[in-house]
Amino acid sequence: MAYKITEDCISCGVCSAECPQDCITEGDNKYEINAEECIDCGSCADVCPTGACVPGE
Repeated sequence: MAYKITEDCISCGVCSAECPQDCITEGDNKYEINAEECIDCGSCADVCPTGACVPGE
């Protein structure tokens, strides 16, 4: 199950820099995770200052 980024994202980019798969990119209003490439490691959630990176459904 891939992680996802909620509307709480402030587009700081910290999660993108931490992703070992390089699957987090800047979107129009928030960062986005490519679910097909995400390995569910949680590195993004560990560094997100707003808690916007959460396990997907």
